[in-house]
Amino acid sequence: MPAYRLSGSSRSVAYVLGTIIVCLLCAHATGLVMRLGFDHDSVYGLVPLFDVNVEGNIPTFFSVCLGLCSSALLAVIALDAKNRGDRDAIYWTVLAAGFLFLSYDECFQVHERMTGPMRAMLGGSDPENGARLGLMYYSWVVPGLIGAFIVSLFFLRFMLRLPVATRRRMLLAACLFLGGCLGMELINGSVMESHGDSLLYNVLVMVEEGLEMTGMATLIYAMTSHIAASCDRLEVNLHAGKTATVRANLDRRSATDAASRSMTM
Repeated sequence: MPAYRLSGSSRSVAYVLGTIIVCLLCAHATGLVMRLGFDHDSVYGLVPLFDVNVEGNIPTFFSVCLGLCSSALLAVIALDAKNRGDRDAIYWTVLAAGFLFLSYDECFQVHERMTGPMRAMLGGSDPENGARLGLMYYSWVVPGLIGAFIVSLFFLRFMLRLPVATRRRMLLAACLFLGGCLGMELINGSVMESHGDSLLYNVLVMVEEGLEMTGMATLIYAMTSHIAASCDRLEVNLHAGKTATVRANLDRRSATDAASRSMTM
């Protein structure tokens, strides 16, 4: 049976992901023009299909896939580290589990369920009564910021032990992703509370989602580059269990029969 091998470079992966991100943002921008400029909210369903501020569409699917790919790559590195007895295997494992959860959260928007309780704790957001939250309008960012700080402390020593190139790429990915999902969310909340669903708000949302997707793509580039630098070869072997054993026995039997015939002659 012929063997098949899929190969590629980290740069080509990053190029493909970057191209998809640009295309998705351009599609969102086009839909934004149609919705706010020409008052066409659907255009045969294409506007919501590519709206990065709407869930359950193509940008959401792509973000979930980015998270799953990141988790899978981190799991591969964790498994390799465990097989080598590397003490950092636990950190790679935690990262893999974390990005798996981020994919789940992106799909089902778990973090947004914290907004209501956090708003109640912060005094609500009622413009009629003068109770405005400003930067904390999307109040889930409060536990998000606390969680990001704790995670940073947990991974500090691990990051310092990484190869310089991997560390720089991972830090860049973290800055892009957190800058989008936390930094821009603070700004977007204030704009949403003050101006509502305006052009400015939608442009800022596009920047936010673009930063998040770019951060994920940067992490995938960092992980593929790390695997390429630290592993001579990564193989995935598939076999059919007993079928492969039977085939091997048949091959040996055929070779034995052929040798016997040659001796007889």
